[in-house]
Amino acid sequence: MSDRIVDCRGMACPGPVITTKKAIEETSSGRITIIVDNEAAKTNVAKFAAANGLGAGVEAKDGQYYISIIKGTGQLAEADDRSQAAIGDTSSQVYLITQDTLGHGSPELGTVLVKGFMTTLLEVKPQPAVILMINSGVKLAVKGSPVLNQLTTLASRGVSILSCGTCLDYYQLKTELAVGEITNMYTIVETITKHKTVTL
Repeated sequence: MSDRIVDCRGMACPGPVITTKKAIEETSSGRITIIVDNEAAKTNVAKFAAANGLGAGVEAKDGQYYISIIKGTGQLAEADDRSQAAIGDTSSQVYLITQDTLGHGSPELGTVLVKGFMTTLLEVKPQPAVILMINSGVKLAVKGSPVLNQLTTLASRGVSILSCGTCLDYYQLKTELAVGEITNMYTIVETITKHKTVTL
């Protein structure tokens, strides 16, 4: 087994995840230590490792995070098989929400429309697989959102509600997230690539 250190400090999303993916693919077996300098990158890299069947130990030191990933022969291939099985029907619906209102024009009307859309979505069969929130769309998943009840109900039914971490940071809303999980651009692109996606 070999040891490898990958320095991802200073990289913007999704750089750390993409760099980690390449390092994992290039390593047949051994320990890979990913160094990042922010909480979001630490979380994204650890989640990526877990999604690929690789355990990740995290050590914080002097404001840096050292994420240790151990890869054995065949692990990534097996994880890919599990990932494909979990995705199931790649034609399942994904909604990419790019703003906190629906349509262009009156913001007041847009708020009414987005509430109507989410309420109607509760009645649609089958339910969407994933709802992705980017830009001001992340405001719909935080405390005080006019559609928080609808999104919470969808999440309870198994719909994945994923909000862009960079966007939450921009609007200073990360601590206000009330439903779903924080995600990164790599996962967003991977999701819309694998599923039928409607952008709103």
